[in-house]
Amino acid sequence: MIRTNWFERWAMYSPEKTAIKDDASGVSFSYSDSYRIIRRLAGFLRRYDVRQGDRVAVLSANCIEYLFLFFAVQRLGAVLVPINYRLTAKEVEHILQDCAPKLLVFQDEFSMMIAEIDGSALPASKISMSSTAGDSIAGVMCDHRDTDSPYASVPFDHPVMILYTSGTTGRPKGALVTNEMMFWNSINTEMRLDITSADVTLTFAPFFHTGGWHVLTTPFLHHGATVILLSGFDAKRIVELCDSEKVTILFGVPTMMKMMSETERFKTASFKTVRYAIVGGEPMPIPQIELWQSKGVPIRQGFGLTEVGPNCFSLPEKDAIRKKGSIGFPNFYIDTRIVDDAGNDVGIGQPGELLLRGPVVTPGYWNNAEATAAAITDGWFHTGDIVRQDAEGYFFVVDRKKDMFISGAENVYPAEVERVLYLHPAVREVAVVGVPDPKWGEVGKAFVALRPAEHVSGEELMDFCSGKLAKYKIPRYVEFLGELPKGPSGKILKRALKQ
Repeated sequence: MIRTNWFERWAMYSPEKTAIKDDASGVSFSYSDSYRIIRRLAGFLRRYDVRQGDRVAVLSANCIEYLFLFFAVQRLGAVLVPINYRLTAKEVEHILQDCAPKLLVFQDEFSMMIAEIDGSALPASKISMSSTAGDSIAGVMCDHRDTDSPYASVPFDHPVMILYTSGTTGRPKGALVTNEMMFWNSINTEMRLDITSADVTLTFAPFFHTGGWHVLTTPFLHHGATVILLSGFDAKRIVELCDSEKVTILFGVPTMMKMMSETERFKTASFKTVRYAIVGGEPMPIPQIELWQSKGVPIRQGFGLTEVGPNCFSLPEKDAIRKKGSIGFPNFYIDTRIVDDAGNDVGIGQPGELLLRGPVVTPGYWNNAEATAAAITDGWFHTGDIVRQDAEGYFFVVDRKKDMFISGAENVYPAEVERVLYLHPAVREVAVVGVPDPKWGEVGKAFVALRPAEHVSGEELMDFCSGKLAKYKIPRYVEFLGELPKGPSGKILKRALKQ
């Protein structure tokens, strides 16, 4: 499986080249070190009878063990299921029930959460990520005996990962990521960003997001470059590392880039090796673009989604201000259409739904044929995003997925939040929308109509959501209305609420 066994080849070509550096410990791992660790971990997983197609769920923050675990799982032809550790126990329980993993790997700090989960949802085998007692991923990594495990011969379109995305119906869907998708996403990324083995990047986006894995991490490792792994987002530390580690390409969402620029260290940082910063999630404000460019860091706006790539579009840095708000052009191996409600292609400048096709499109959603059929037609993935294309060929996002908003790089789907608020006995009607926030980009605001003779405060409703929703999903504001605005069909008009 030459197309997927990247570490074996780089261990042959550049054995001493640094593949990964763990910022927490300061330890660096060469490509030959990494290949030995991956083989050793794969052999360890075999002891738990992890085989081709089995799911390995992970509940953990970013750590070096997590990164190596993924490639060991891939070596066996199994499927990694990263779980958002910010979810509640009930939300995690649903994901475990849906993916039915053979094995659960977890950081010890999430032991209490696991104890709250119904035992029927948990696999028979559970392994600590880094415990010093008993079997653990960290323990196996420290065992320097050279063990081997054959590379599973699986089809190129075999799933390698399931990434759960919040569903518009209120239930998360497991998007399948295949070896083929990961490969072609890497090729697309390299062709637009000119990645070489000399490049260095920082990975701090969480591994339960496609951005943590596939914006830069897997493309860099595919191309023999170097990844510096952080356990999470630390604005000051990231700015420091840009100079000390000679970072060449930086990735972040606008909120993160703003936080970095507000640190004291930003004023003295040179960023002399940074060729550009890749920004996604939402358009970056021009003052921030200009601020970073004043430090010699051009901004490249991008666009993508878990189910496609995720590196789908890229705006050349020279157009960052001239084409403010544009996501640029589609990447090399991606076909695009913009269609109206009847499925007809629209004209230049006309808004329509963005459809994408190519080897980076997901084959569908795990255990969800209905959602797959709704999303993919004749190979075209319906993004649900409304875009337009100008006369020069640049794409612009007119509106994001119907109601979704992004809070601090986290996708929030109002239907999921509304489903919880409707459980409160005083709530008659509710609609949640995203509203601007200076720190997080957007936060939730709930518009609520109460039942007759019922009284409840906004704070009480927020408290009601606690434990049922991840913290970032809980509305920051609540406004009470006698009646929510509705259209002729009786549907609540969220656009009117936003205005």
